[in-house]
Amino acid sequence: MPALVIGPMLRYVDVTSASIWVETDRPATVTVHTPDGDHSSTTFTVHGHHYAVVDLVGLTGDVPGYRVSLDDTPVWPLDGAPPSRIRLIPEDGPRRLAFGSCRTSVPNDPQTVRTHGPDVLRAYARHLETAADGDWPDLLLLLGDQVYADNPSQEMLDFVRARRTGEPQGEIADFEEYAELYRQAWTEPPIRWLLSTVPSAMIFDDHDVRDDWNTSQPWREAMDRVPWWRHRLISGLGAYWVYQHLGNLSPDERAKDPLLLDLMRGAGSERLDAFADLADTDPASNRWSYARDLGRTRLIMIDTRCARQLAPGERRMLDPGEWAWLEEQVARPADRLVLGSSIPFLLPEGVHLVQNWNEALCDGAWGRPVARLSESFRQAFDLEHWAAFRHSFDALATLLAGRGVPVVILSGDVHFSYLARSRNIFQVVCSPIRNPLSRVLRLANVLTQFGVATLVGAVLARLARIPRPPIRWRVTKGPWFQNALATLTLPDQVTWHEADGDTVRPIDGARLR
Repeated sequence: MPALVIGPMLRYVDVTSASIWVETDRPATVTVHTPDGDHSSTTFTVHGHHYAVVDLVGLTGDVPGYRVSLDDTPVWPLDGAPPSRIRLIPEDGPRRLAFGSCRTSVPNDPQTVRTHGPDVLRAYARHLETAADGDWPDLLLLLGDQVYADNPSQEMLDFVRARRTGEPQGEIADFEEYAELYRQAWTEPPIRWLLSTVPSAMIFDDHDVRDDWNTSQPWREAMDRVPWWRHRLISGLGAYWVYQHLGNLSPDERAKDPLLLDLMRGAGSERLDAFADLADTDPASNRWSYARDLGRTRLIMIDTRCARQLAPGERRMLDPGEWAWLEEQVARPADRLVLGSSIPFLLPEGVHLVQNWNEALCDGAWGRPVARLSESFRQAFDLEHWAAFRHSFDALATLLAGRGVPVVILSGDVHFSYLARSRNIFQVVCSPIRNPLSRVLRLANVLTQFGVATLVGAVLARLARIPRPPIRWRVTKGPWFQNALATLTLPDQVTWHEADGDTVRPIDGARLR
């Protein structure tokens, strides 16, 4: 009998349509049954795996429960699971967004909880099983490091060692291993149910591919000399397109996507691999960023990894084409902007200035020998945020400060949570969902991010003759270091949550005004 491998996952949703993504164990016709009718799509196949996205268009209201069948064989819902509902985005926009980043896929036994902390996404799923409708999010934003290809769990390592012995050791090598990595991340029953009934939008960060991905031109050049890297990168980007990006697209966008059209015609794995190869070597060939109008709220999810321009002295977080696209999205009419950036825009100000200083040294401000040392420092201490791409930081700060509407930037990456503010710009960081820093690293981050860097950052910036940023800001809440998931209740309430057994409880909250 046919079966689901992953899913169903409720991905794109708007006021009249919804999209259901699945992976199946064989080619099949996937049908989503609703009280108002059936919707079907056939699977496409890449690297021996089978996928489908079923679009439900022309919906006139919420769907109280849906079922899924493969070739007329019922496969969803599972026995005993709550119903999987579809809640459309209200016409006046979403009431609540949930968001977070950095989630390792490890067991939930007591020993693992002691080392990794509780899985807050799992606890949030349990909370929603009995929550009132008013407590539900309209959209879940996963802001990077949905999977850890460079630091997989023991279960994933067992899978790898059972199929190969070659390089890379302790990391993911190819599409087959990425497929298993995603399966382990998304199929535990509470997570699977949550993703079947809460719409999700995603963007990658470095660990979805590899730590420090595209930190700098020297990093790329060094990785290009690693024999296994090219195949790994192509597999990672191809898997990201299938497992994450495809569900970010609207039904209309997906219907025009040339890669999907070719795969549905049977083009196969070579077509996906060629696309992924080109997406890396020529970022202008594809756009991972995307935007949606959610009522009067404009959501813009920004690719801060693949679209970088890395040449020393000409560094940009976004290349010229991507920057022009972002300017266009920001300029569109909206009452507020919500930007998703996997890496924070507003860091603690001292750290920001240290990253400015390091970039200037990497670009030769104090000579070539210092530049080489500074590049090693950049890679060793992850100095690669917006502050380390100073031209892009200044341009975005000026663009957003001049927009005249509230701007909320949602981010993760740094493994602690906080709130920063500069005039109309609010930076809300929630990280990790499940991957906490050790106590030693927590203390080190407090001392360096909020202590030493505050004292020395300005001095170093002056020594390198770095001008002040075009805006000033300050951290007004945090930091918190426990595993967390945050909610943004529009228009202006943010709350960070931690796990409390099989539910969640607030850590803290703030008004964004």
